[in-house]
Amino acid sequence: MASEILGERIGEGLVRIGAMTPEQVKKVLEAKREKHGHDKLFGKIAVELQFVDAETIERYLESRVK
Repeated sequence: MASEILGERIGEGLVRIGAMTPEQVKKVLEAKREKHGHDKLFGKIAVELQFVDAETIERYLESRVK
């Protein structure tokens, strides 16, 4: 299970912990593809769209490193 969590995509992880919905993840991915290309990170776009706050992103990413 731990290796699965380490390999998950950020959107999947944020849905798993209840921080975002699958629909919000879809909207972030659409915005990334249509407006930002590969220039902006998923987390930055999610924060800009106000689906999640920066602190939640940081806590999630820190939990993956441990």
